[in-house]
Amino acid sequence: MAKKPTIKKAVKKVPAKKATKKVVAKKAPAKKAPAKKAAAPKAKIPSKQVVKTSIIARVDVGFGNQLYIRGSGAGLSWDKGLALVNVSSYEWAFASTEAKGDVTFKFLINDEIWAEGENITVAKGGSSISSPVFTW
Repeated sequence: MAKKPTIKKAVKKVPAKKATKKVVAKKAPAKKAPAKKAAAPKAKIPSKQVVKTSIIARVDVGFGNQLYIRGSGAGLSWDKGLALVNVSSYEWAFASTEAKGDVTFKFLINDEIWAEGENITVAKGGSSISSPVFTW
C-alpha cells in the first residue's frame, strides 16, 4: 500500500482586531435659564376685622307688640329705640358691627315700656343673652 501524501492545510492568520476605545460624545452642558428673582414678600396690610356684637332677649312681649332697644354704643341712642328682629316666638335679636367699645342698653316694649332692673353692658364683639322682665 502506498502512503497517501499528507496534505497540510494552510491556515491563514487573520490579524487580530485592535481593541478600539469607544468614545462617548460629551453632552454640551445644558444652558440654564437665568434664575428668577424671588418675588419680594408682599407687605402685610393689616386687615380690619369685622367684630360683631350680639344682643339676644328671650321674652314674650305679647301678640302684636315689638321689642326695642335703647342705649349707648353700637349706634344705639337713649332717646329713640331700635326695633329688634323677632327670631322666634320668644326670641329677639340685635347685632351690630359699629361698636367701638362696650355697649350699654335696656329693652323696651313698643319703645315705651322699660324693662325692670339695671342697664346691661356687653363688651365689643361679645354676646349678651338675657330675659328682661316687664311690669305692665
